Amino acid sequence: MYARRRHVYFAMMGTCIVLFVLAWGVVRIWSVPAAVGLCVVAMLIPPLAAIVANRRGPEDPWWDDPSGDTKSDECWDELDGRKRRR
Repeated sequence: MYARRRHVYFAMMGTCIVLFVLAWGVVRIWSVPAAVGLCVVAMLIPPLAAIVANRRGPEDPWWDDPSGDTKSDECWDELDGRKRRR
């Protein structure tokens, strides 16, 4: 799952770079407002790419990570019916 998120992240960032290069290398010759519009679209891609890359999937066991509070971890382990981690 991590590899798929990484591939999607790099595809989105590659698209962002391609949009910037096309906007100011090609499109600005015919239409500056269109080039600015492409840059605005490209500006929105990096935050979305970061969200996609850092999202946890349903198979990621984030709830199994110990919190560091031994008493809380013992209570949760008891509720989950698991043996205490050492």
